[in-house]
Amino acid sequence: MSPWGRVIPAPFLCANDCGPGGYDPTRQMNPVLVTNARLASASPRFSYRRLAPAQDLPADVLLAIGFGDGVTTGERRVRVALEPLSGAGLTELWMANGPVTCGEFAGVRFSSDEHFLAGVLEVHESEHGGLAQAAAAAYRTLARFQSESRFPHLLRTWNYFDAINEGAGDAERYRNFCTGRVAGLAQWRQLQHPAATVIGGREDRRVLQLYWLAGREPGLALENPRQVSAYLYPRQYGETAPTFSRAMLVTPGLLMISGTASIVGHASRHLDDTREQAREILANLDSLLARAHSQAPALPVTLGRDTLIKAYLRNRADLPVVEAALRERLPPDTPLLLLQGDVCRAELLVELDCVAYSGG
Repeated sequence: MSPWGRVIPAPFLCANDCGPGGYDPTRQMNPVLVTNARLASASPRFSYRRLAPAQDLPADVLLAIGFGDGVTTGERRVRVALEPLSGAGLTELWMANGPVTCGEFAGVRFSSDEHFLAGVLEVHESEHGGLAQAAAAAYRTLARFQSESRFPHLLRTWNYFDAINEGAGDAERYRNFCTGRVAGLAQWRQLQHPAATVIGGREDRRVLQLYWLAGREPGLALENPRQVSAYLYPRQYGETAPTFSRAMLVTPGLLMISGTASIVGHASRHLDDTREQAREILANLDSLLARAHSQAPALPVTLGRDTLIKAYLRNRADLPVVEAALRERLPPDTPLLLLQGDVCRAELLVELDCVAYSGG
């Protein structure tokens, strides 16, 4: 029995029925945006803030995410074992709008306000026979939990596990994860995929860490005109295509962009050139912001103080190069956190994910 009682989930609205570019703005007003316009002021707010390890969280924090060593875990807190290369000591805060309810059910730690829920789940690979099976178990648990809750719409996920590029060809661990994720969601009716980040760590814990944002209303999945939709990738990238959307328009005032790398079409660009990879990523982010702005004009059309950026670098030595590429493009007040983490393709050296919101 769920903590809220049995609830039959509403089906997701497919936002990609106009092709891989997502919703066509020349058609009639999208019903998701009409429905969610009233939620714009209730969207979670995101920020980076310095918190002492033992400092109590404000009552309106939905989730606090710390990075690296010396991070407190527990109710409404999660530690991601990626070392901060710039921004050490920063905590990512998801701020609720209204009272927060917390609990644990079937291994999922959760916290929610009236409109949105944050969930956290960790699964040990050794308990399931490998990463593919662990991913399947994790996503089955997520699907069962969310489908029985008041928040049946999966909007955004983050996935972290060790040795992401270990293994050759279809034996690569990232490809194993993709196969397991699809298997875990197979019985859950979804008509669009959430935005997602998948990054490799180096702790050698062999634990899949998953946290997510879900809502009572569906978002609007968006694709990038510069890129082939990940779920339509050709066979060369694995037996199972990655199942995520390039971005999720949660409300007209909140856009959550997936982990974005130096990929145009479906091909990796600028091999062995970290600076050019960073610049290509920024072009991809610009493209997504423009698409989202055409649907929700309150959103920023460029990166800046109304966007929250997280960068993942494969090589510590590339930090000055990535910082320089970002500084030459971003306003100085852009919230930014740089972490050491491995990208899903071995040739890719850097990845960015982003939250954009209306500044009011």
